Amino acid sequence: MHDTLGIDLMAGPDGWFAAILSALGGGGGGSPAAPVDPAAPILIALVLIAFGAMLGGYLVRRLGQPAVLGELLVGMLVSNLAYYFHQPVISVLREGETVRSIMSSAFTRSITLAEAARELLPPTPHTQRLVQILNSPSGPVAIQVYEFVDILSRIAIIVLLFLVGLETSVHEMRRVGRTAFLVAFVGIVAPLLLGFGAMTLLDFSALVEQRLFVGVILVATSVGITARIFRDLKQEQRAEARIILGAAVVDDVLGLLLLAVLSGFVATGAVSLPAVMLITLKAVLFLSGSIGIGLWISPKLVRLMARLEIQNIKLLFGLGVAFLSAWFASLVGLATIVGAFAAGLVLEELFLKELREEHSLRHLLSPLESLIVPVFFVLMGMQVKLETFGDFKVVVTAAVITGAAVIGKVVSGFVCPSKLSRLSVGVGMMPRGEVALIFAGVGKGLGVIGDGMFSAIVIMVMVTTMLTPPLLRYALGTGNRAEIPT
Repeated sequence: MHDTLGIDLMAGPDGWFAAILSALGGGGGGSPAAPVDPAAPILIALVLIAFGAMLGGYLVRRLGQPAVLGELLVGMLVSNLAYYFHQPVISVLREGETVRSIMSSAFTRSITLAEAARELLPPTPHTQRLVQILNSPSGPVAIQVYEFVDILSRIAIIVLLFLVGLETSVHEMRRVGRTAFLVAFVGIVAPLLLGFGAMTLLDFSALVEQRLFVGVILVATSVGITARIFRDLKQEQRAEARIILGAAVVDDVLGLLLLAVLSGFVATGAVSLPAVMLITLKAVLFLSGSIGIGLWISPKLVRLMARLEIQNIKLLFGLGVAFLSAWFASLVGLATIVGAFAAGLVLEELFLKELREEHSLRHLLSPLESLIVPVFFVLMGMQVKLETFGDFKVVVTAAVITGAAVIGKVVSGFVCPSKLSRLSVGVGMMPRGEVALIFAGVGKGLGVIGDGMFSAIVIMVMVTTMLTPPLLRYALGTGNRAEIPT
């Protein structure tokens, strides 16, 4: 295998794989013919990502696991094989936010992308490989595909958090009982402290914001994964299920607030009490204001649009509010996903009241979710660099972070009354899923989470998600049934 980017690198029994990868835009080192339409390499990239996500999701569902695991695994497998075979486009995709930093440096300083990569990255064989790609005729194609897939994945995050909000009504949050709030409180404090402590033990030189970011990532509980497991087990009416889902809602809301505060710290470099109070106040005012204004003005707008009899008004209005809310959140210095979540909190019940239609907004968004949300998870999987696990420190980090993640949530179940299955509640709070990946992606974009830590966090998400179904089946089988305590 040569150091150049040629087809000869991919010769041999694995040539069939190389041929497929070359379709993405230049697997060879020669000068590939420029496509007639610049959208062509993007189209084939999307087809391959969508097909891989579908296949991975199908296979892991057959094994009784959530589809998100398959999407992550497909991204990991394809990107690392492509990197091994020196495939340029996917090799660029696996770099994630590093590529955007290189682009920003190149454009602002009027230097080439390769020069920017040399200046920003350490002088390693990996950097030299990236420089070769950016200098090759395939470089522009790789950057073009990366820009589109990256933007699409960011929109997918917004849609995903909007959907999480749709599944979490304000009325439901009011009904969460004292037990659910206690579970949520312990499920926030314990992982936050354990994550901070784990980072301190692993690296005494780690910055405070790095330690806190890992703790915040461990706070998240995946509402969707937990709910899906209970539905599959036909146990959704159990008291434990209601408590877990209520506590998971509180976890996600407070986790988003913590993310907003911490992102503000990293962006401004200020770690002071006034800064904490200001960012927290902005987050609280934004969420409460969005919900309050939404509940007040949205019914009027919905009734007006209903009279206009515009086709697909529910879908258009819903997405419009989600995107506008996400934009406004960014405008006031918060993460866009906070705005999307706030929009989802109020719209589903609103539409059910005002527009007596057969399909819910959640149902109407299902095709869009199936189309673009897997792109985010496949891209997250692509950014897991398996070579980082050649470093013993990364392996230890993954094991320690996973242990902190499991313990931090399992202990939350022990604040429940003894008549409930405490182990079921704790295990049900364990899967991190999409929300933790989103938080990790935000941290990677801010430069707080490095490649090794990001890989460790993705492994933590996968392990906690995979452990939950069998452990929850066992815990529910040994627990008692009880009514929801007030």
